[in-house]
Amino acid sequence: MKKKMILFLCTLLLPATVMADEVKVSDVGSEYSTYQKIEASKELKQSINIGFSNLTGNTDTMNLNGKYTMSVIKSGYENKPLKLMFDANAFVTENNDVKDNEEYSANLALEQSIIDKWLVYASAHWLRNEFRNYDNKLSIATGIGKELYNDGQHLFKARIGIAYNLQQHSNDQPDEEFISFNQYLEYTNQLNTISHLYVKLGAFENFENFSNDYEILFVAGLNFAVATDISVILEGEVNYDNLPPVGFEKTDTKTIVRVGYNF
Repeated sequence: MKKKMILFLCTLLLPATVMADEVKVSDVGSEYSTYQKIEASKELKQSINIGFSNLTGNTDTMNLNGKYTMSVIKSGYENKPLKLMFDANAFVTENNDVKDNEEYSANLALEQSIIDKWLVYASAHWLRNEFRNYDNKLSIATGIGKELYNDGQHLFKARIGIAYNLQQHSNDQPDEEFISFNQYLEYTNQLNTISHLYVKLGAFENFENFSNDYEILFVAGLNFAVATDISVILEGEVNYDNLPPVGFEKTDTKTIVRVGYNF
């Protein structure tokens, strides 16, 4: 069978008023870990990434994927760094004019340093994937965090918070609304001046069914420059949902290779 893949790169423009986040860990930790101390700056950083991904779980497909990221650091509370990050992702596969996988997501995050390496954050996450039975999966959260270790090369950060979650399903399963408790661990190793390794672990538990209704996300990746303004990203992702939509698998994985243009 002849297989045709179509890429749809989604660059959503959200307002700068920040709302929230869910189990998916934002790229804020890895985005700002460098050998130098972070300084507040109005410089806008953007990147467009295109690549391939292999998905297993509720879909077993090879996808074309695209990603757009934007980040900026400004002076915030007592002139401390105020970080704003947005990204949008698309994964699409079409086989004989029939889509056999399609996922779109967007994340908006705000992180404000306050005192003694403590921070507050707010962020929003949206996902649509009918192949996982989600017409819309929205999470809005806020919380606190702390930079546990940073020697200029290694950065280790932890965050906790609460989130409002809305899950609208593609089939007749009832919509769900609930409050969750979220936790995140982020580690970045600036291997050298052109490459860094990042590892992220996120989890959330539904307050109404704490021991059974939870999700865990693990992400590990390597980002390295191959030319001026050109980078390559190798990333693996495992998402475990202990109570997935009825009839769907608990575990989904992604293996991603992307080439990015930074500007």
